[in-house]
Amino acid sequence: MRPSDVLLAREADRDALRRAGAVGSVHRVRRGAYLRERPPDPEAAALARIAAVHRQLAAGHWFSHLSAAVLWGCRTWAAPERVHVVQGYRASSRSAGDVARHAVDLPAGQRTTVDGMPVTTLERTVLDCALSLHPLHALVVADSALGRGLNRAAALDLWARSRARRGRRRAELVLRLADPGAESPWETWARYVLVRAGLPRPVLQVPVVTRLGTFRCDLGWPEHGVLVEFDGAVKYRPGVLRPEHDGAAELWREKRRFDAIRETGANPVRLTAADARDVGAAVARVAARFPPGVREAMRVDPLMPLP
Repeated sequence: MRPSDVLLAREADRDALRRAGAVGSVHRVRRGAYLRERPPDPEAAALARIAAVHRQLAAGHWFSHLSAAVLWGCRTWAAPERVHVVQGYRASSRSAGDVARHAVDLPAGQRTTVDGMPVTTLERTVLDCALSLHPLHALVVADSALGRGLNRAAALDLWARSRARRGRRRAELVLRLADPGAESPWETWARYVLVRAGLPRPVLQVPVVTRLGTFRCDLGWPEHGVLVEFDGAVKYRPGVLRPEHDGAAELWREKRRFDAIRETGANPVRLTAADARDVGAAVARVAARFPPGVREAMRVDPLMPLP
């Protein structure tokens, strides 16, 4: 998504724009901004809103928080519906409701650009998310940011120097718990709810050598022989991940993979999105695989609320 893809009402013939909207040849992104094609998913819609705000703002600005995370290519628990910008002045009371403006003095060392768009640095972006979001949602961002080049030590240094008072302990927890091995938001969720319940921090992408080769389980505790897999139904749907994706073939590959893992003596606990409806039961299934001493030591971490 490029800012030049956005058509601004103030630069167009209003009557022609109204006619184009009536026949569906343009689609409204936000007030005064349009695209010629409807965004295919929430992430694309979020990028379109960011590009539109960039075109519409005349004053200096830097995208921040979840908006910056999207521009950096980080995963998010849900695509942001509001656009976050840092500006050096307070917005008027008539400012748009879909834009969250943060009037702070952003140091030059915490500003950069991504594909020509002004954004907060990756470390500042992750810190802002960790301070302001639910810790699970912030952890999704932080996990993927590590794969995008996040310097954890630099982010922790920013945290230590931050003047923010609210959310500091949760933000530190997120920064220290973040792990680049998580490959999806739901894998982050699985780790979050298990650590929250008091289980030890797991290893991610645990290798298992089988007759079909070496496979990796999403997370586990090799010292206890406990493995966990998150199984997302989306990968079994035809054409969802990519036009040529064969859901039935994927299901067969996954069955062969899982059977081969079980033949080694390992028996991973499978979690799905449905387990979010009863987290306690899901945790109990995993905890049952641990020795009594580990289970007896489990305590819920009060810094990690359920979403």
